[in-house]
Amino acid sequence: MAKRDYYEVLGVKRDASPEDVKKAYRRLAMKYHPDRNPDDPEAEAKFKEAKEAYEVLSDDGKRSAYDRFGHAGVASGGGFGSNGFGADAFSDIFGDVFGDIFGAGPRSRTQMYRGADLRYELELTLEQAVTGDTVEIEIPSRVACGTCDGSGAAPGTQRVTCSTCGGHGSVRVQQGFFSIQQTCPVCRGAGSRVEKPCPDCSGSGVVRKIRTLSVKVPPGVDNGDRIRLSREGEPGRNGGPPGDLYVDIVVRPHPIFTRDGQDLSCEVPISFATAALGGSVEVPTLDGHVVLKIPPETQSGKVFRLRGKGVRSVRAPGYGDLFCRVQVETPVNLTAEQKELLRRFDESISGSGERHSPRARRWFDGVKSFFERMGA
Repeated sequence: MAKRDYYEVLGVKRDASPEDVKKAYRRLAMKYHPDRNPDDPEAEAKFKEAKEAYEVLSDDGKRSAYDRFGHAGVASGGGFGSNGFGADAFSDIFGDVFGDIFGAGPRSRTQMYRGADLRYELELTLEQAVTGDTVEIEIPSRVACGTCDGSGAAPGTQRVTCSTCGGHGSVRVQQGFFSIQQTCPVCRGAGSRVEKPCPDCSGSGVVRKIRTLSVKVPPGVDNGDRIRLSREGEPGRNGGPPGDLYVDIVVRPHPIFTRDGQDLSCEVPISFATAALGGSVEVPTLDGHVVLKIPPETQSGKVFRLRGKGVRSVRAPGYGDLFCRVQVETPVNLTAEQKELLRRFDESISGSGERHSPRARRWFDGVKSFFERMGA
């Protein structure tokens, strides 16, 4: 029987973060664990299937191989035992999930914590979003202390085993008939503590610092798109992996173009004479100017379509179109002579009715019919 897709097994998207993968596995493990489903072969099979999926997707190297080659990429050396259980992942997950419920023994090693993810809004011009760019950003974040190499202990000293939990990171509390395992309140799960704190980080192992990162923006990104920089988030604790940095794209408004997916639109002002007699006007595009031909008797608001002059999206092949909406501009600051010429021109066509102004004629006829129906 063919194996199901690991992302489908855990019910997560292919771009799910390590934390989302872990949460999804915890949920399934709680539901199908054999201790909760005795004598249920189907639940045990689903538990093993989820376990196998987690061991691959929680490991960066295995996940990368699986994303590229599918099950064949992790078929050998996958690290699964003969019964489908892996000791490392069992210790990582079930130490958190089932330790308190089923009374698991104290951990034999220090618990590691993954660093928090970070989010950054990157503003781009339309040109940068369309053509792509490499942008340097500054991220205020916590990084491992260089003085103590992240240990929190002063130079020349080391962390010592926590005497409260004996280095296990957890303590057992008796409550009536129940024995509950909890995180050690002294070392907070680290299993060790600092006797002489590092002077630069005060024993935390991390310091605040402004980091400069280069973000490669692919061509065609748009508002709402997100770029993930793996392992560029907050550092982990106790040797845990760092989180990720998510860069959210925000495209600034453009003075000429408005974008809608792969299409662009703009307004093109033309003179009354050009609209009436026809002509041509230069229209800007993102890759140069083009000449737009205006036919005679063009009305204000008419839209012309220039195929292939839009943008290329990161999600679709080919280029969109550029839609040019012409707007007939009323002349301003006229001289007395120009005003007189316009009056004479208006008088020359005012008696022609529908011949020269068909839309105006139909509009006035419609107004007249409206008032007649209203009994005015």
